Amino acid sequence: MGSVVVVADVDSHVVTVDRRHATTSRGIGAMVRRRLMLLVPVCGVVSLGLFAAAAASPFDPLVGYLGSRYTTTTEADKASMTVALGLDRPWFVAYWQWLQGVVTGDLGQSRSYGQPVSQVLAERIPWTMLLAGVALSAAIAIAFTVGIASGIRAGGRLDRFVATACVTVQGVPPFVLSLAAIAVFALGLGWLPVAGLSDGGSDPTLGGVLRHLLLPASVLALSQVPWLLLSVRESIASARGEDFVAGAVARGIPTAQITRRHIVPAALAPFVNVVGVRLPELVVGAVLVEEIFGWPGVAGAVVQSARDLDMPLLAVLTLGTTVAVMLGSLLADVLVVRLDPRVPADG
Repeated sequence: MGSVVVVADVDSHVVTVDRRHATTSRGIGAMVRRRLMLLVPVCGVVSLGLFAAAAASPFDPLVGYLGSRYTTTTEADKASMTVALGLDRPWFVAYWQWLQGVVTGDLGQSRSYGQPVSQVLAERIPWTMLLAGVALSAAIAIAFTVGIASGIRAGGRLDRFVATACVTVQGVPPFVLSLAAIAVFALGLGWLPVAGLSDGGSDPTLGGVLRHLLLPASVLALSQVPWLLLSVRESIASARGEDFVAGAVARGIPTAQITRRHIVPAALAPFVNVVGVRLPELVVGAVLVEEIFGWPGVAGAVVQSARDLDMPLLAVLTLGTTVAVMLGSLLADVLVVRLDPRVPADG
C-alpha cells in the first residue's frame, strides 16, 4: 500500500509540474502576441511624429544637400531643387508616399549619401551589430563575474571598492569615457588606433578590425557595466539570506556548490530583466561611441540624416532602433518568466 501512495504522489507532482509549464507557456505566448501586435501602432506613431517634427524644424534640408554651395546658389535654383527633391510637399503627403514605399519594400533614396536607403543600411548595420554585440557580451561577463564575487562578500573590501567604482563610472557620460580612452591608450601610450576601421585607409583585415574594435567596444562595455554589476551584486546578497540557502548550509553542502546551484540561479532573472531595461541606453551609447571613434556603423548615418533632414533614411533608422529595443525587451521578459516561474507573464 505504501508503494502505491508513493507512486501516486510522484504522478501527482509530475502532473502539477506539467500543468505549471503549460500555463507558463500559454502566458508567454499571449505576451509575445500582444507585444508583437503593438509593434505596428507604435511604429506608426513614431514615424508620424518624426515627419511632423521635421516639418516644424527651422533647418533647411537644402543646406545639407548643397553644403558649401548653398550660399552661392541662386534663389531660383534653390526653388527648382526644392520642387525636384519633393521638399515643397506638405509633410503628411511626404509621409504617406514614404509609407506606401515602405509597405511595398522600397525604403527610398538617401539624399545625404546618394544611395538607396537599403544599401546604406546593408553597409553599416553589420558594423554596429558587431560593436554592440561585443560590448554587451563583455559587459554581461564582467558584471556577472564581479557581481557574484562582490555579492558573496557583501560589506567586504572588494564589495566597497566595486560599489565606489560603479557609482563613479556611472556618473561619467560615454563621450567623456571615449575621449579619456583616446587620450590615454591611443594618444598617450600609443597602444591602440584612434579611430576608423583600418590604418591609413587600407582595406580592412581581421587583425586590423579587432585592433580598431577594442577601444570603442571597451568604452561601450564599461559604460554599461555599473548598473548590471550592481544588479547582480544586490541579487546575490539578497539570495544569501533566503531560507533555502540557510537550509543548504545547515545540511553541510559546500559553499561553492551552494553558490553555483542555489544563489546564482536566483540572481539570473533580475539580471536578465535589468539587461532588457538597459537596451535603450546601449543604443544611445553606441551612437555616441561610434561617432567619436569614427566607427562606420549607423551612428554616422543617424547624425547625417538628422542634420540634413534626410527623412527616408532618418525614418528607417528611427523605426529600426524602436523595433530593436522593443524586441530586445520582449526577449528579456520571456527569459525572466522562464527563469523564474514566480514571475507572471504580462500577457
